[in-house]
Amino acid sequence: MAKIGSVQTPVGRKALLLGSGELGKEVALELMRLGVEVVACDKYDNAPAMQVAHRRHVFNMLDGEELRRIIELEKPDHIIPEVEAIATPVLVELEKEGYNVTPTATAALLTMNREGIRRLAAEDLGIKTSPYRFASDYDEFKAAVEEIGIPCVVKPVMSSSGHGQSTIKKAEDIEAAWKEAQEGGRAGGGKVIVEGFIDFDYEITLLTVRSVSGTTFCAPIGHIQVNGDYRYSWQPQPMSEKALKNAEEIAAKVTEALGGYGIFGVELFIKDDEVIFSEVSPRPHDTGMVTMISQDKSEFGLHARALLGLPVPAIRFYGPSASRAVVVEGDTDKVVFDNLEDVLSEPGTDMRIFGKPEVKGHRRMAVILATADTLEEARAKAERAYDKLQVNVLPR
Repeated sequence: MAKIGSVQTPVGRKALLLGSGELGKEVALELMRLGVEVVACDKYDNAPAMQVAHRRHVFNMLDGEELRRIIELEKPDHIIPEVEAIATPVLVELEKEGYNVTPTATAALLTMNREGIRRLAAEDLGIKTSPYRFASDYDEFKAAVEEIGIPCVVKPVMSSSGHGQSTIKKAEDIEAAWKEAQEGGRAGGGKVIVEGFIDFDYEITLLTVRSVSGTTFCAPIGHIQVNGDYRYSWQPQPMSEKALKNAEEIAAKVTEALGGYGIFGVELFIKDDEVIFSEVSPRPHDTGMVTMISQDKSEFGLHARALLGLPVPAIRFYGPSASRAVVVEGDTDKVVFDNLEDVLSEPGTDMRIFGKPEVKGHRRMAVILATADTLEEARAKAERAYDKLQVNVLPR
C-alpha cells in the first residue's frame, strides 16, 4: 500500500534531485504537490529547481566521493537523476546498499553514456539503429569516419542538448568535429560516437511511462532540433497506426530492459512505417515540455506519480499543442523578458520562464506553449507568441 507521511518528519518521503534545471524544477513542483520533501543538487547555485526545493546542495556530481557523502547525509527515499553528468557507478553501488534510484541505477549508467544505450538497443535487443562506430582517440576517430562515410554526425558519448555535436559534410570538417566533441562533452574530452546519416521522414519522442499500472504511452511528439538542441515540439505527431504500433513496441522493449518506474523519453526516426531507434532518456525529455499544456498530467506529473509507486491508469490528451523554446545568447546575469502582455494575449497560450541565473554563450531560458483546434494552428500560435516576445540582454 503506497503512503506518504507529513513532509519533513520521520514519516515523510524525501527525494534527492541530481540535476536542478528546468525539467528538474517541474519534477520538484510535482513531488511537492504530493507532499514529498525535495532536496535539489547541481553544480551551480540558484539553479531553477533549487528555487522551489526545501533544501539544496551545490557540488560537482561527477565527484563520486562527494556524491556518496551527500546521499548518505540526506538518506533520501528516492534518488532522481535529472542530468547525465553524474558519477553513475556510485549510484549502482548505493542501489546495491538499499537506496532507490529512479528508474534504476543501471538505467542511469547505461543512458548517461551513448555507448551503453546504443549497444543495449542494437546488439543486445536487436533493434534497428543508424550505423555507428565509437572512437577513443583521433586516429580511431578518422578511421570511424572513413568507415561510416561522409556525411556523418559526431557526438560525445556523454553530452546533452547538442553540446559537442556536429556534422561532417566534407573531409575538411573532420578535425573541427573532433575538437568540438572533445570540448563539448559533459565529462570533458573522451570517447565519441560517429553516426551515419539515415533516410527518415520525421523523428519523434515517444514518452513512455512505466508504473504499477503497467506501461503507458503519451501521444507521439514531433520536434525540430538545431545542432542537437530542441527548438520546437508539437503533439501529436501525425503518423500511421502501423508506425505508431511499431514505435510503441520498440519503446516498450527498450524501457523494459532498463527497468524501474518513471517516464522515459524514447527518441525514434520514422521512415514510412519503419521505426529506427535513436536514444532514450530515463527521465522527462525537453521536447516533452509541450505536455504542460497538452495533457491532464504533464510528463513531470507522470514521472512523479510513477516513481512514487502510484498508479498511472490513463493519460488524458486535451488536443493539438505546440512548444517553442526561447534560447538567449550573450554573456550576462541580467535577462529581461518584455512585452509579455502581448505574448500571452491569445487564448490557449502559456509560458514558463525557467529562472536560470545567467547566460554564457547560448542557453534555453524559457518555453512558450500553445494549444488550438489543429496542429497547424497550435504551431502558428506558438510562433506568433514567440515573435512578440522581447528579450533584453543587459550587461553584467
